Order: sequence, then structure tokens, then C-alpha cells
Amino acid sequence: VQLQAFGGGSVQAGDSLRLSCAASERTFSNYAVGWFRQVLGKAREFVGAINRNGNFRNLADSVKGRFTISRDNAKNTVYLRMDTLKAEDTAVYYCAARRAILSHVPTTEDDYHYWGQGTQVTVSS
Repeated sequence: VQLQAFGGGSVQAGDSLRLSCAASERTFSNYAVGWFRQVLGKAREFVGAINRNGNFRNLADSVKGRFTISRDNAKNTVYLRMDTLKAEDTAVYYCAARRAILSHVPTTEDDYHYWGQGTQVTVSS
């Protein structure tokens, strides 16, 4: 499956953005999807993940209460809604996918087999 992440940009602290991860696979509902972020020179960090049908989600503690992950399988797209953005949210955001059983919500890089190209999010304080 090919993934394309988009929706990043430059915003002020406190603003919102919605990232999208569009998949080429028509059976996208067979895939769990995760979002990760990476700052230059640092390890990639888990942000959130969602299971195949959207009933199960997992978010990193650093973004709980501010970020929301959802999906629309009819559009082969997963979304990451980011509210109350902080300067420390600045990073390149990647989406990733893997075929999974229904309830599986993978949270580590090694769990994922397919990766998008990344989209830059810059938050100015």
C-alpha cells in the first residue's frame, strides 16, 4: 500500500491543524494506521494509532487531550486532528500502516510495514 501524508504547515502556538494520510489500497480497512513524528537528530516518536475500523485508538501521553485520530475507510484516509499546538509539536509527521487483526493498535515503528513520505509541522511560540 502507498501512503501520502499531507496537511502540515506553519502555525502559531494554540492553533490547530488536521493531517491526512491517504492510502492507495482499496482494502484499507484491513490496515491499522499509526502516526509518528521526528525532529531532526532525534528518534522517531509515536504519536497515535487507530485500528482497522476506528473503534480502538491509542495516543501518546504527550498529545492526549489535544490530538484526535480518526479514519474514513470509504475515503481510504486516516486523520490526525491536532489542537492547542505547542512549539514542541514541531516535527515531520509520518503515517504508517500494516495489515492487522481487527483490534490491533500497533504503537512501535517496527510494527509497521508501510510508510508515507512525511509532512512538516512547524509551531511558533
